[in-house]
Amino acid sequence: MKMKKLSNLDKDQLMEIICILTEIVQQGLDFSSVITLITERAQALTNADGAVIELVEDSDLVYRATSGMAEKQLGLRMSIDSSLSGLSYKTGESFLCIDSETDNRVDRDACRVVGLRSMAIVPLIHDGSPVGVLKVFSSKVSMFGQQTIDLLELMSGVIASSMVNAAKYESDELFYRATYDPLTGVANRSLFYDRLRQRCSQAKRTLEQFGVVSVDVDGLKIINDTLGHRAGDEVLMEVAHRMQSIVREADTVARLGGDEFGIIIYKIESPENAQQLIQRLKEMISKPFRFDNHDIVLSVSAGFALFDESCTEIADLLDFADKSMYTEKVQHRKMLSHLC
Repeated sequence: MKMKKLSNLDKDQLMEIICILTEIVQQGLDFSSVITLITERAQALTNADGAVIELVEDSDLVYRATSGMAEKQLGLRMSIDSSLSGLSYKTGESFLCIDSETDNRVDRDACRVVGLRSMAIVPLIHDGSPVGVLKVFSSKVSMFGQQTIDLLELMSGVIASSMVNAAKYESDELFYRATYDPLTGVANRSLFYDRLRQRCSQAKRTLEQFGVVSVDVDGLKIINDTLGHRAGDEVLMEVAHRMQSIVREADTVARLGGDEFGIIIYKIESPENAQQLIQRLKEMISKPFRFDNHDIVLSVSAGFALFDESCTEIADLLDFADKSMYTEKVQHRKMLSHLC
């Protein structure tokens, strides 16, 4: 079967597949990098508008790595029992969808949210057991054929093995590696978006208010340049620990990438409550921190967005919180420049 698939591909495609698989294997035990790289390379290889790796959690398949058009849908959930991805996961078969608007196997609402009209899905199977699915998609109908399936299936075995190897062969570890930051131990971007999406849906039903805090660690580049990246890593771990120490159990602290963190305040009464939390956060983080006989001054810039009648969508919440945070960061830099 695989020989037949190989005969359907030209030399350039085969060389590209070899390069992609080599690059995937080179990621080693960095699970997040493995699955992110897979989506990016699968999208480029198939000329798709986007690609997704979906992993099973309870009765859902969850977008745990995304690229292209799906990038903002990180954390999106679909029922295994009512989606084409779920059918691929359960049967171990690959599927083509020519048009999501006429294909009764798909979760049409989810397809509309993402903006896709056609897709190709292959199961990721390791030692006879599925570990997830890989999906590429397009905003146009009839964009994929059997050759796309052949391309993805040639890579799927190595992809699944690399994922399981990165997760140390444990199903619980697979979930943990996909949802938590390996350096700080707090939630990663995928889990943050997942919980934020769920909280938005819940708040729309219950009319409860909650908040999102966007946080940047100030001066991390200077710390890395002067004391080394080990010091920078220690700073990130300490900041994450201190942030977790002041939030409630229902709240979520996440590292979104680099020196960026986010907090989901599960329930909040007013903007004043959020400002009080941010003030406590800054006071906690500004406490003395010593690394290798060096006293490091820690500080953060933070912005806040409140879920209410005028701000009910994820993109708006994050945009408002980011703008608020960057405004504070600019003011902080101006103050420092005047002091100098």
